[in-house]
Amino acid sequence: MLGKTANGLFWMYRYLERAENLARMIEAGQRIALTRLGDTDEEWLSVLKAAGTVDAFHAEYDEVSKDAAIDWMLRSKANPSSVLSCIEGARQNARLVRTALTGEVWEATNAAYMGSRKLLARKVSERDLPGVLGRIRQHTALVRGMTHGTMLRNEIYDFARLGTFLERADNTARILDVKYYVLLPSTRAVGTSLDNVQWETILRSVSARGGFRMEYGSGGGPREIAEFLVLDRRMPRSLLFCVTKMHENLSYMNTPGRDPMASLRMVQALHRDHLATNIDQVFDFGLHEFIQKILTELFAIAQQIEIDFRFYR
Repeated sequence: MLGKTANGLFWMYRYLERAENLARMIEAGQRIALTRLGDTDEEWLSVLKAAGTVDAFHAEYDEVSKDAAIDWMLRSKANPSSVLSCIEGARQNARLVRTALTGEVWEATNAAYMGSRKLLARKVSERDLPGVLGRIRQHTALVRGMTHGTMLRNEIYDFARLGTFLERADNTARILDVKYYVLLPSTRAVGTSLDNVQWETILRSVSARGGFRMEYGSGGGPREIAEFLVLDRRMPRSLLFCVTKMHENLSYMNTPGRDPMASLRMVQALHRDHLATNIDQVFDFGLHEFIQKILTELFAIAQQIEIDFRFYR
């Protein structure tokens, strides 16, 4: 496969996953803000930090407000990581690799683009925000469903999955960081009803509440939630699940009989050094520090994938 085609597939699915995940992060910020008393505008600075867009935001706005932060993350053309920008980027990459996609995948991607442009043509009111975020998730889920249902399980599919799960792991880590490190009011809140409500919000934001209740019933607390999102092998948005899928797809593309490529070795090391553990060791290390380490490793893996597969040649 040509490097440019691999690059287009990888980034098409990264952008789609990023758009959905950013919508989830906005929802997490909105729900957590509802549990706080007083002015919550400054809380959106925390969400911007977790999304990695705070510096670019400050280049456009003098101060942080809820309305400005949500508009920036949803539809700002000045923000290359806004939901609208990501969906536009996904469609642009899909056009570049059109012959590698089935007709159903292309049509779903185009529909996601057209639908999102309509939804985000103007500033979204607070009343309409939950519905808009839900529609965006539905658009991206349709592309994912068409991919699973119509694509051959070949290198094209492997690059699509690589982009999806690398971006998803990055997002799960960031949403956890929003809660644990940035949005928690103080250490005095740990274990309180406020703390529990915010952890419940994190589950909702990654569509994990139902699965968590099946596994733990009504007795699971923050420790179990963190374990579920970091180390559960069956939860499709946990860090361990995503890294395992990345390993599988890179393994499929590794030339038989040859040593593992550098990106595959890095994924193996990430699993061995950070995810072959238990949640008590994660908390002893520090959840925020653990998450930052995971994010750094994921960034390095993405760069190495570009090198290994000669994305720009």
